[in-house]
Amino acid sequence: MKKLEIQNAVGRPLCHDITAMRDGFKGAWFKRGHIITEEDIPVLLDMGKKTVYVWEENDNLVHEEDAAKRIAASVKTENTVFTEVSEGKILMVADTDGMLKVDTELLRKINSIGDITISTLPDHYPVKKGARIASMRIVPLVTEKSQIEKLGELCREDKLIQLMPYRPFKAGIIVTGSEFYSGRIKDRFCDIAKAKLEKYNCDIIGCDICDDDAGMICSSAEKFISQGADLLVFSGGMSVDSDDVTTDAVKQLGADIVSYGVPAQPGNMTLVAYKDNVTLIGVPGAAVSLPVTVFDVALPQVFAGVKFTKKDLINLADGGLCQLCKECHYPNCTFGRY
Repeated sequence: MKKLEIQNAVGRPLCHDITAMRDGFKGAWFKRGHIITEEDIPVLLDMGKKTVYVWEENDNLVHEEDAAKRIAASVKTENTVFTEVSEGKILMVADTDGMLKVDTELLRKINSIGDITISTLPDHYPVKKGARIASMRIVPLVTEKSQIEKLGELCREDKLIQLMPYRPFKAGIIVTGSEFYSGRIKDRFCDIAKAKLEKYNCDIIGCDICDDDAGMICSSAEKFISQGADLLVFSGGMSVDSDDVTTDAVKQLGADIVSYGVPAQPGNMTLVAYKDNVTLIGVPGAAVSLPVTVFDVALPQVFAGVKFTKKDLINLADGGLCQLCKECHYPNCTFGRY
């Protein structure tokens, strides 16, 4: 680059966007490559610009716009698109609804290189088509080519970002509890669960109400599985009371329990299990009275077709204590995303 006073830069092309903020506008007032004219001088002075940079070729340096494009090429992934470069920045945008996966350790390494900055939505974030999911740029106007090459090396083996599209699922809902089975208390969970599941591509096979009887619960689950269910949602019977037998029914079904209980609240007593390719989720009673629980947090990963590991569920602890505020002001709140 070469730094020139604007009076001496007339007829020369700008080598960077110049940003303006006025009357509600924020963006590039002058774009890279703009040929400076005499008429531009008072405008630039009003913007507080007495000098500008013009480009001088250097094989060891990469301009911010070229750097952004090369960063994007290194981290590109399926189901996403990129915007045009503006003010040295390029955005990755979701091209479908799905769950975002971010390799947070790789992200840390990339942002430790030096001039390169990549910011993303949180790992396991549910996104809609058209949502901005990552922003990438270098901080200075130019950077050393070696830094861009280092990023390429880091991303050669591992994917920084993945967007997992939601899959179509068939689901059966099983409500347990003698108070509901006998009709003493009207069940509310079935309607609540349907409303949550219908936000995804989900065909709800049916909703059974069972007594506190492990055999009856198991029979209902087997019926739904025989009808092609990919997902079984159990409600009730998830605490440690003597008549809470839902976990016993899941064991009797022959499912592999990943975890009974997760370090996040509300929904502390959530159960996650698998029987072959069928996902089983036991939902504590908090889902009836509270708008967001661990059940909501789990659904994006379920519909993305990614099986939970014990580590996934343990990681919910960071940000896993919901304050139940109307507007979540804690940036790492697990529940605030839903």
